[in-house]
Amino acid sequence: MENNDVGKVAIVSATESFLAKSLKSKFEGSGIKTAFVHASIKEIEESLDDTELIILYMSEGMEEITDALVYLKDVISDRDIGLILIGEMDQYNVVKKIIPEQDILECYMRPLDIDLLLKNVNTYLQKNSGENRKKTVMIVDDDLTYMWTVREWLNSTYHVKMANNGVQAISQLAKNKVDLVLLDYEMPIANGPQVASMLKNDSDTGNIPVMFLTSHGDRESVLSVINLEPADYLLKTIDKDGLLAKLEAFFEKNK
Repeated sequence: MENNDVGKVAIVSATESFLAKSLKSKFEGSGIKTAFVHASIKEIEESLDDTELIILYMSEGMEEITDALVYLKDVISDRDIGLILIGEMDQYNVVKKIIPEQDILECYMRPLDIDLLLKNVNTYLQKNSGENRKKTVMIVDDDLTYMWTVREWLNSTYHVKMANNGVQAISQLAKNKVDLVLLDYEMPIANGPQVASMLKNDSDTGNIPVMFLTSHGDRESVLSVINLEPADYLLKTIDKDGLLAKLEAFFEKNK
């Protein structure tokens, strides 16, 4: 029986592998939602709904699916999806030329210990699905030093995405949803209130909560964005503990 509280596993293979398909049956028999996916951009893209973990079953000729590997690299980064590899060392060496090693959770060499894999997959899904899944926060700020500082503060608790201007943020959010946007009030081209207004007026992004980050705490600046209904209005003088406390309280309140 499938456990609907955990995410889905997508097994990606360049070949009609018997072992890859038997893994699908094994996982489904343990209650894990699983899809078998050919290593093509189209099929991978179509399988992404509710996918929390991708298992790439490697085989000979990995050099021939470079486009799919590049797409996988972008997908796991943009959507915070875990990636596990199964195969041989020479195949792993091909893959890691495209997908950074830090983005690979684990690589299982053949012969495969299926029970160990199943145990670890279950553990990963339980820790990264539903209410247990890390929230995703996007920081939007043209001050790169400040943005990277905030990223370091949040990185151990949240999945963190970054955009250094409003146009980039809107482009990213049109394709990938986040749980909260930390938005710089003052930016060139499109400032924070303008970006927040564009997000609010788009049906795809209108429900994403926004917290403004600003150097100005004057009443006039605060009142100017009241109609945008921001989740909060934070001074950039806030320290790490203060920001983490604000975010924790916000997510706890909005469970």
